[in-house]
Amino acid sequence: MSINNTTNHTGLPEDFRTALLVLYTFIFIAGTLNVLLMACMLQSQKRLSFTKVSVINLIAVHSIFLLTVPFRIYYYAFDAWILGLYFCKIVSLMVHAHMYLAFIFYVFLLIVRYVEHSDKQHRLNFHRILHATIASVIVWLVIFGSMFPIAMAKYGTAETQNTSSQCFHFGPALYNSAVKTLNYVICILVILIWTVLAFVQVYFLLYVSKTFGKAKFQRQEFWAQLKNIVFLSVMFFCFVSYQGFRIYYVSQYGKTEKIKYINEVFLAVTAFSCFDMIAFTGRDICKIINSKGWFCCL
Repeated sequence: MSINNTTNHTGLPEDFRTALLVLYTFIFIAGTLNVLLMACMLQSQKRLSFTKVSVINLIAVHSIFLLTVPFRIYYYAFDAWILGLYFCKIVSLMVHAHMYLAFIFYVFLLIVRYVEHSDKQHRLNFHRILHATIASVIVWLVIFGSMFPIAMAKYGTAETQNTSSQCFHFGPALYNSAVKTLNYVICILVILIWTVLAFVQVYFLLYVSKTFGKAKFQRQEFWAQLKNIVFLSVMFFCFVSYQGFRIYYVSQYGKTEKIKYINEVFLAVTAFSCFDMIAFTGRDICKIINSKGWFCCL
């Protein structure tokens, strides 16, 4: 992407500002559709399994993030931020919170599916809605309670914005060596966790293929493993690839202006995980739509 040096209040070249506007508009429309379809999908599932609870939490993560996307769209479309620094920090943090929360629930979901595959006689279910609610609330409180207040207090200052109408310019925090080290640790941790899950998935896929041979395509176990690969693929393209780039971004921050603009585009791409459930259960969703129509939620 070539850089058009036309100046504007966002501090972004016009090419990048247009690209971000298009990306976030598409993310908001398609992501909202994904959430609505999955809400319909969950109505057809009676068991309160660990998988279902994980999916519900993923939908909540996507929904909260999508609520902040219109403010990004407005900012890039009208070239000004008028809602103050505090709300700017919230909207800016949400793209990161969405990425890491979604990653955590993906990891939890895959671990549950691996455990259930290893022990087919024991399905992990919540016996009461209250238990599922308490477990979910604990996870959210631990993550938001431990990280969000600190991030809001330390993340960005008024000095990081060139003008009062700018937003999302909090990169100068990376000049702090402690912040830079923390970013390296998080990036490496995410990549390592995904790598371990990928190796486990390859083992299960080879095990199923060896066990059932040519008949594997008729076995539910084989297709269940392929569904796991969909999640791993979403995690790789949306999160792991960004973490790999972020290591380079953190190491090179301040040496060139272009890398800051590229980072904003990469951050937008992480939000494509909002389409995860359409890819994961597309065939099942089509069955529900065909049987109940588009108004299946009513």
